[in-house]
Amino acid sequence: MSGMRVTKTNKNAVRDTKNMNGRRKSRSRLLNGLSLHLMVWPALVLVLIFSYGSMFGLVMAFQDFIPIKGFLGSEWVGLENFREMIKLPGLPDAIRNTFFISAMEIICGQVMAILTTMLLFQMKARKLRSAIQTVIYLPHFISWVILGGILIQLLSVDTGAVNQFLNQLGLEQISFLGNAKVFPWTLILSQTWKEFGFATVVYFAALSGIDPTLYEAAEMDGAGQIRQMIHVSLPGIAPIIVLVLVLNIGSLLSAGFDQVYTLYSPAVYSTGDILDTFIYRLGLVQGRYSLATAVGICKTIVSMVFMSAAYYIAYKFADYRIF
Repeated sequence: MSGMRVTKTNKNAVRDTKNMNGRRKSRSRLLNGLSLHLMVWPALVLVLIFSYGSMFGLVMAFQDFIPIKGFLGSEWVGLENFREMIKLPGLPDAIRNTFFISAMEIICGQVMAILTTMLLFQMKARKLRSAIQTVIYLPHFISWVILGGILIQLLSVDTGAVNQFLNQLGLEQISFLGNAKVFPWTLILSQTWKEFGFATVVYFAALSGIDPTLYEAAEMDGAGQIRQMIHVSLPGIAPIIVLVLVLNIGSLLSAGFDQVYTLYSPAVYSTGDILDTFIYRLGLVQGRYSLATAVGICKTIVSMVFMSAAYYIAYKFADYRIF
């Protein structure tokens, strides 16, 4: 009996020791990861405040919101703002402009990124290639507030360097920022120039994963650099191209508020006004907060549908999964 008591006592002691060691290890892991947790908390707080806390303001879409009365004092109107939204005169133009500008920016940006990546990949001089990559990356890190001011100076009709160059060639001046027909292409080309260099990072990584023996075999068969790009490089990165294009479908309703707001004017509203700037003017400029919130909710819902469809297509055709 005494032996059994000793055995039980020993087992309890071992169990207590294991529990104590487990608690010490847990405490040690917690202390070791404390610095990482402290780094995450500020970002988490900002997300909770500005991304989730602000969602309470969506109730304005169902109210006749008056700032003095607040959310609790404003009158509830149900779906009246959504009915009025359908009758807004500038909304169809804003939707059409958003789709056109966004789609063309995606297409032009990806085409430029793919061509540039394949040309750089064929370069033998690595130092020159690195220098070119650095130069084309730089515009991505310049904000549209700064870049917009530079473009306004360069594209000015009277004093802009571009129009002065056209005058030297004997060509007519072009109002890049005041002509409704030219303005959308000004947005598309400037956005492409700003972002295509950074987009080459993805394609350059994809090209680096292609088996080098394929290029050697193509060269032995007499294929030059152009044919190598067409028959080796392009098929090798085709899945990545499909994946990037499909995932960009989710951003079709976001044509770049910063860029458009910096460059546009009332003269080009018919072709340059997008949903984001339309909502901005409707809510903050005209003070129609409830109506602007209703438009924003509809935009968000459509964007979610596009994004869900994009991920489904990416899963089916490119075998892309988030989890």
